[in-house]
Amino acid sequence: MFYFVKTPGWLKKIYSDRVWEIATTEKQLFLTFDDGPHPAVTPFVLDELQKVGAKATFFCIGKNVVAHPEIYSRILDEGHAVGNHTFNHLNGWKTGDAIYLDDIAEAKKYIDSKLFRPPYGRISSFQQKQLKADRFELKTIMWTVLSGDFDTSVNNERCLQNVVLHAKEGSVIVFHDSEKAGEKVKFALPRVLNYFSGKGFSFEKLSA
Repeated sequence: MFYFVKTPGWLKKIYSDRVWEIATTEKQLFLTFDDGPHPAVTPFVLDELQKVGAKATFFCIGKNVVAHPEIYSRILDEGHAVGNHTFNHLNGWKTGDAIYLDDIAEAKKYIDSKLFRPPYGRISSFQQKQLKADRFELKTIMWTVLSGDFDTSVNNERCLQNVVLHAKEGSVIVFHDSEKAGEKVKFALPRVLNYFSGKGFSFEKLSA
């Protein structure tokens, strides 16, 4: 499985209509969690964030919000941001435009947010343009650093180091509050929070 742990500058320039990082001179990091809410992993994440007063952004799958409304409510009640991650976790490159956009619209019924992240980071230029129209008015959020928690070939320590070695001021960092990523998240997240908190960083949520 090939992917960039740290998004290269040339890729950000090609797709400059998407948000890859936050321009700031403050010691701020932007943790994001994809694919939840999950009944076991998301509460763990929320507990860990609470310990250090961190805020984060959760890009939720619509069907998971429907399945676990109480966890979704907890995310909001504790002051975090949410974003649309489609209703059925669709890959924009492999899905017809009408089906893909309707799926985002379906998720929008349950996720009140102006933020959107395409599953797998895969969205066509046409689909991306539609998200700016009145029907959606969504801002597409990508990332600066991938933890690799979704990658079965990455061990716990490597997942941690992917973030520690590459994150800096303004970085948008991706974890997943999912079954597949659960073990690595439970190892890496507390250590990431402690490491960067110790260096004077704060963890902030994204805004539209």
